[in-house]
Amino acid sequence: MFPLPLLSLLFISASGLEPSAEKKKEKENEEELECHGGERRKSKYDMIFTRGDLLEVPRTLFIHFGIYLGGGRVAHFIPDIMPVISSDQYRIRQMVSNTRLLLGVLAKCGSVRVDSVEDFAYGADIRVNPMDKVLSHAVLKGEEVARRAEKLQGEVPYSLLWYNCEHFVMYCRYGTVMSFQTFQFCKTMRKLLLSRRVAKAAAVLAVSLVLYLQAVSLCSALLAVILPFLIWMAS
Repeated sequence: MFPLPLLSLLFISASGLEPSAEKKKEKENEEELECHGGERRKSKYDMIFTRGDLLEVPRTLFIHFGIYLGGGRVAHFIPDIMPVISSDQYRIRQMVSNTRLLLGVLAKCGSVRVDSVEDFAYGADIRVNPMDKVLSHAVLKGEEVARRAEKLQGEVPYSLLWYNCEHFVMYCRYGTVMSFQTFQFCKTMRKLLLSRRVAKAAAVLAVSLVLYLQAVSLCSALLAVILPFLIWMAS
């Protein structure tokens, strides 16, 4: 794992001042009012989305996913360094900044959290994911989807390729852990790296390095042959 003390120093140096006690108290009171009596507060988004809907928002290089819980709240899985370096629940509940997100990716730690629709969208347009129409898996009922998402709240190990926000929502809504974005990324990398052009280039580079370094031996010769051969066979 990436050294967490170093990440902590980086985050602390990049973060602002601590929120005041008054703001903390005000925020906690708001949250108590929203959850008073165990009832979900009505929201304008309840007329647009249904509890259990799979939502998506575009990011720069990928699509971020979440589950709509009702009352203008969305459960989503996001990389976050804060739960690792701090036990302050108020700071953890704050909207995840880009610094927190990037450090969470490096440290491979994240959390399933519930945020407002606005915080989830982060300024981007939201739409209901159309995966129900193309996926062969049966769709769970909306209430069951939302309950799964709520039960998974908390700190969870994060992997950009093997367990990200799409894996989380796929489990909640379809009962399967998979990511089309990961599949497409691996497919693209396979085309780029495991091609005949790369195999030829690797062969030329390996021979050139052996001759340049004057390190001709049985091991170096085998490496110069085996690596391009494996790439060629996998292409």
